[in-house]
Amino acid sequence: MTQSVRAGMIANLPVAASVGVYGSVLGVLAAQKSISWSTLLMMNLSIFAGSAQFVMVDMWTPPLPIVEMTAAVLMINLRYLLIGASLKPVFKNTSIWHKLGVMHLVADENWAVTMAAHRNGKATTGFLFGGGICLVTIWCFGTMLGHTLGNAVTNPEAYALDFAFIAVFTALAVSLFRGAKDILPWLVAAIVAAVTEHWIPGKWYVLSGGVSGALMAVFHNPMRKGLKNDD
Repeated sequence: MTQSVRAGMIANLPVAASVGVYGSVLGVLAAQKSISWSTLLMMNLSIFAGSAQFVMVDMWTPPLPIVEMTAAVLMINLRYLLIGASLKPVFKNTSIWHKLGVMHLVADENWAVTMAAHRNGKATTGFLFGGGICLVTIWCFGTMLGHTLGNAVTNPEAYALDFAFIAVFTALAVSLFRGAKDILPWLVAAIVAAVTEHWIPGKWYVLSGGVSGALMAVFHNPMRKGLKNDD
């Protein structure tokens, strides 16, 4: 283990604790959906994206809506395009295979810790990778523990665990809200999602709401209006 990988693991330990707790809730909900521990573990290692996994578990109703689930996960994880772009200085002079290998273990938490280290000139791909190893390990431990305990919880509503999905995305939405310029796109997304949910069976409202909100944000961008006025 290189020194930079070890440093990344240690630096991410404080945030890893909350990741473990967050993962335990997912594990409980997965158990209530009769998702096996092996399936959940495979999901952890192949996707490793907490918010997207919460969506998958929430949509997990046989027969599985594979197309809708895939589209929803892709929509939620689009933010990693921006995260990857922000890590360009860290990945400087590395191969595409190196980038792909390390990026698979990038989460919001180790990205934030790495960017903070980058401002101090201490960030490397090894540091980022070490943080990813720390997080994925704690994440798997938390989800597996929650899954084990979840089999013993016969009434998750009594502990408000059924509200975890809503709470997670409410917190995520609040953290991403940028003020008045976000009101119209969010309103459009909510209306389109509600109409779709009412008229179209399945989980298509997740995709339709996300796409419509994103398109509204693009066409309602104040910067674009400013550029047109300058012309």
